[in-house]
Amino acid sequence: MTPFILNKTDTIANQFLAELRDVNIQQDKYRFRKNQERLGGILAYEISKTLKYSPTEVDTPLGTANINLAIEQPVIATILRAGLPFHQGFINFFDRAESAFVTAYRKVKKTGAFTIQIDQISAPNLEGKTLIMCDTMLATGQSIALVCKEIIAQYNLKALHIASVIASTEGIAHVRANLPKAQIWTCAVDDEMTSKAYIVPGLGDAGDLAFGEKV
Repeated sequence: MTPFILNKTDTIANQFLAELRDVNIQQDKYRFRKNQERLGGILAYEISKTLKYSPTEVDTPLGTANINLAIEQPVIATILRAGLPFHQGFINFFDRAESAFVTAYRKVKKTGAFTIQIDQISAPNLEGKTLIMCDTMLATGQSIALVCKEIIAQYNLKALHIASVIASTEGIAHVRANLPKAQIWTCAVDDEMTSKAYIVPGLGDAGDLAFGEKV
């Protein structure tokens, strides 16, 4: 499936994305988190178009209105800690959805190479559910792919959506190769990465910018 790339269309979302990237504005941690939250909400709206709806009658003070409502709520998952503000944007829109949280990290070798280690996946029953896995940066794609494969091994998902603020070309290719049934949603795609797998131009370390530097 062709990835959805938000900034291919000019909208107010470009302002939120520009502020996330801006080396001066991003020092305001509240604004950095808030802009991720805003973009999460926008992608939640876009993904909501893929859900199934059924007609419903709603009583108003003056009569009855007919409206189509989603027949299910997706489960919103993220990898701690960088993805928390982005995740908040999704649950602001899917406000009846359950959430799942993953603890994973890069185990770096002396050579600079790294492997992904998953500590824990805390999730509700995902059998037959639509899962939205959201993480701020889709760099190599290894973390997302590994986590989703672990989940798929345990549950028969109805649908899988992968959402990010910024994705690398390499990361998208890795996800498409390893999770061919997943639909990818991102706000922007950058072509380059550093030797330490940071996206270029990217925005830096999303977790540190949102919550402070790790020691």
